[in-house]
Amino acid sequence: MKRGDIMCKENTCEENEDIERIESVGEVISHNAKHLIHCLSIIGQVEGHYILPPQNKTTKYEHIIPALVAIEQDLSIEGLVIILNTVGGDVEAGLAIAELVASMKTPTVSLVVGGGHSIGVPLSVCAKRSFIVPTATMTIHPVRMNGTLLGIPQTLSYFDKMQERIVRFVTENSRITEKRFRQLMMTTGELVMDVGTVLDGKDAVKEGLIDELGGLSQAIECLYHIIESEPKVY
Repeated sequence: MKRGDIMCKENTCEENEDIERIESVGEVISHNAKHLIHCLSIIGQVEGHYILPPQNKTTKYEHIIPALVAIEQDLSIEGLVIILNTVGGDVEAGLAIAELVASMKTPTVSLVVGGGHSIGVPLSVCAKRSFIVPTATMTIHPVRMNGTLLGIPQTLSYFDKMQERIVRFVTENSRITEKRFRQLMMTTGELVMDVGTVLDGKDAVKEGLIDELGGLSQAIECLYHIIESEPKVY
């Protein structure tokens, strides 16, 4: 067997693995690039402890968390780009993913391309640098819960503590102040039958929620810069 045939077979194997990875968990690794970067997509609803209906487009946190652990340990992966187009989902699961990304030593960049709704806001700001395309939106509103609730002080206390965790995380990982974030969260007249604010890409950057306005090339270029400027960790 010729060497070219062997290389062809190896490349085919890599392509098949990439296709399977994309179809199963929405991830891909760029092999023939300036730097080896892992792409992770967070789309639809973040699925937590409860399985959502099959017609829902979901991102399962039991897939994302092991992937982040593997990325952080893999010495060949130099950076991580996170592509977001989410409508929210399980608050605790989304916040858990965001906390993991924020604590990674691997260079990270996030890019919001469609929307960052509710828990999508912490997921958008958790990377070392965040980008948003002009037509994307960030929807900020208080924590909500479906199903039967008990109208007791303990329920209100639980909501307050959960909201405080989200506010603290967002303000610590972006340039927006706590006061301004709470104002946007409690705005009336923006959302139908609800309180909150919808920011487009330009306004999200203006408010300090997202770092920069830009697309895929700008996000990749920024990630390359972070990789090349930071010392490698072994």
